[in-house]
Amino acid sequence: MSSVRIGNCSGFYGDRVSAMREMLEGGELDYLTGDYLAELTMLILGRDRMKDPSLGYAKTFLRQVEDTLGLALDKGVKIVANAGGLNPAGLADALREVNTRLGLNAKIAHVEGDDLVSRADELGLGSPLTANAYLGAWGIVEALSADADVVVTGRVTDASVIVGPAAHHFGWKRDDFDQLAGAVAAGHVIECGTQATGGNYAFFTEIPNLGRPGFPIAEINADGSSVITKHAGTDGEVSVGTVTAQLLYEITGGRYAGPDVTTRIDNAVLTQEGPDRVLISGVTGEAPPPQYKVSLNTLAGFRNEATFILTGLDIEAKADLAKTQLESWLTKKPAELVWTLARTDHPDSDTEETASALLRCVVRDSDPKVIGRPFSAVAVEMALASYPGFSLTAPPSNGQPYGVFTPGYVDAGSVPHVAVLPDGTRVDIAPSTLTQDLEAVDEPERPEPLPPQSSLSVPLGTIAGARSGDKGGNANVGVWVRTDDQWKWLAHTLTVEMLKELLPEAADLNVTRYQLPHLRAVNFVIEGILGQGVASQARFDPQAKGIGEWLRSRHIDIPISLLPVTDEKEDSR
Repeated sequence: MSSVRIGNCSGFYGDRVSAMREMLEGGELDYLTGDYLAELTMLILGRDRMKDPSLGYAKTFLRQVEDTLGLALDKGVKIVANAGGLNPAGLADALREVNTRLGLNAKIAHVEGDDLVSRADELGLGSPLTANAYLGAWGIVEALSADADVVVTGRVTDASVIVGPAAHHFGWKRDDFDQLAGAVAAGHVIECGTQATGGNYAFFTEIPNLGRPGFPIAEINADGSSVITKHAGTDGEVSVGTVTAQLLYEITGGRYAGPDVTTRIDNAVLTQEGPDRVLISGVTGEAPPPQYKVSLNTLAGFRNEATFILTGLDIEAKADLAKTQLESWLTKKPAELVWTLARTDHPDSDTEETASALLRCVVRDSDPKVIGRPFSAVAVEMALASYPGFSLTAPPSNGQPYGVFTPGYVDAGSVPHVAVLPDGTRVDIAPSTLTQDLEAVDEPERPEPLPPQSSLSVPLGTIAGARSGDKGGNANVGVWVRTDDQWKWLAHTLTVEMLKELLPEAADLNVTRYQLPHLRAVNFVIEGILGQGVASQARFDPQAKGIGEWLRSRHIDIPISLLPVTDEKEDSR
């Protein structure tokens, strides 16, 4: 059986709205998928649902389908997306209204059962705003087997919207773990959209045209292997490097667990088959763990912030004065008050902006009145009574609610998984009967070290790529190199201790390193660096998107033989 061609048109809620049409018009596809649900998105949708119970889904998806449903039907492309969020049934109803209004005959199905908020306390999950289990692909398979043209789900794993079409197309069974794992790897690569085609790519300067990168496509084969590509004529590129970066994104070690299969990412082998064509082979699978992961979002309180601009001389003294004044003028101190001074100033600068530093004050409290006007008023009242050159980047607001994401785990058998077919029939989807407790992979042996040689102190990014992201309060940083000799050096040099030296913000945190030799990569999980997660805005880069680039910018001694020949030989050691 020939490969199945599955495209992706969304990596998050807010991605390029025109992408669905671009993918349908750009070339041949069998399925078009979209991932709309990040951890923060569930909190946003939860707040939407609080205001209007009929909402809770990705409204942009509805607009996209309204624009392109007729085109998709004409081309025989089926659409599968997790845009249902907290209300997949509501989105399915809205899609049927669009279908009728357009005079089309699309068959609409949805998958539900992931929403556990009404049973959260019973399941030992507390009292969150949202509680959604990560379901797998088999509800999608059931809907496609009933000839659905559009399938929308709630919280499924990001890769499931790709695994479902592949499993349906090839008739895979529940225990075809190697094939399922291969599809998970392909899905993990393309579910974040243009990150697989050059977006957020460490070596972006090597890509000839990154103006408007095309969205990715996975050509999945019957054995689970796949080729990652994109439509001809679109910007960006698909290379071993771009695919490596995305494989490393938001994982931990060699085992990548899901509800249908545990994927051995550490067995993946990448091969450049031609321009914009990368083969993923060698991936194997194991039985999934007996529990489902649950995404829990809780409204934790209210936050506000003020950012002071400090210009010119005496930056530290100006910051000390602002801190003392603001804290002493507050009539009631917030539960949390955190200062951060970013020394973005340069001495003897020829522009005012580059002569300035930023002093940020973030406050949090369970009472919105404490961090609202009382805080904002004090920050403004300081204007004529504080350090010389006083100004704020913007007037403080009245404060906003913030949330906290935490993962939970429940027995798979306690989670309903239901496919609601186009004719309204409800089909219960049982969890896997074969399960295996998740355990870490034995640490691979490091390769033979390079012989001693002269080195230069240069940025790590001179030879290494990196991709970083968030998982709750933790950050994941994957680092890879492109030659075997560079891997020998990286495996021995970039240890946990070296990472903490290069990234002082991680010095006092728990850091775990995982080796992935087939990818010439190491992956780090830095626990707690994001506080309580993206919604809590604990640091200026709350999703850890820039940590990898910060790491690449840090100087480290690299053997001269590993460096590009164009590097100047300075600081030789």
